[in-house]
Amino acid sequence: MSTDPSSSTADAAQPARQLRGLAAPPPPTGLSPGSGAVAAPAEAARPDTTIVDSTGRGGASVALTFDDGPDPVATPRLLAVLREQHVRAVFSLWGEHVREHPELVRAIAADGHTLCNHTMHHEDMGSWGPERIRADLARTSALIHRAAPAAPIRHFRAPYGSWGSTPEVAVQLGMQPLGWRLAIGDWEPPGTDELVRRLVEGITPGAVVLMHDGGGDRTQTVEAVARIIPELRSKGWHFDTPARHG
Repeated sequence: MSTDPSSSTADAAQPARQLRGLAAPPPPTGLSPGSGAVAAPAEAARPDTTIVDSTGRGGASVALTFDDGPDPVATPRLLAVLREQHVRAVFSLWGEHVREHPELVRAIAADGHTLCNHTMHHEDMGSWGPERIRADLARTSALIHRAAPAAPIRHFRAPYGSWGSTPEVAVQLGMQPLGWRLAIGDWEPPGTDELVRRLVEGITPGAVVLMHDGGGDRTQTVEAVARIIPELRSKGWHFDTPARHG
């Protein structure tokens, strides 16, 4: 999530505005890695205005999500890691980057990952009216569909976590609002070891995890993902997708 909504280049340090609502709600209690699935399949219901932050299954499940791509350097590297590890994730796509790199959207979809609308210019929509929101989301979705016509766009994520009226509009366009339970702060790369530590210590049962494959140098994020997947699996975790309803 870039700190400059009008920029499609590198992130800068601006934590106060970076993610509104960064502090996640408390994790569900009574769950531990290895416990069974507790919910129906995620695609069982129509989207609603709930901002989902979990897989809907609980237990030892976690969903990996990546914002601000596609990026010509980080996204192919990340796709290679996920392919090798047999993990599917969610990619929240920035419209301007989709326009620049439609072949990467096709690659994401071809590998079976879930597509998410992350707006056209990564602007703060918290104060926008519904019609302005609708025009932006529709334009972004049109670019994604042009790049990957057969791939559904299942989710919408608001830049900076600034939701405003966006959940209602997203649902009208067939997309479930997608939040997160854990954001590891990779927009200010702290080192791969630190990112791995934040993942290990921060992941809770059913959590949606927010990371980035665009908006800056994401080398550390890709390296952290390559390390965390086998580590979590060795502890009994499995990788899932976010719920499609609240």
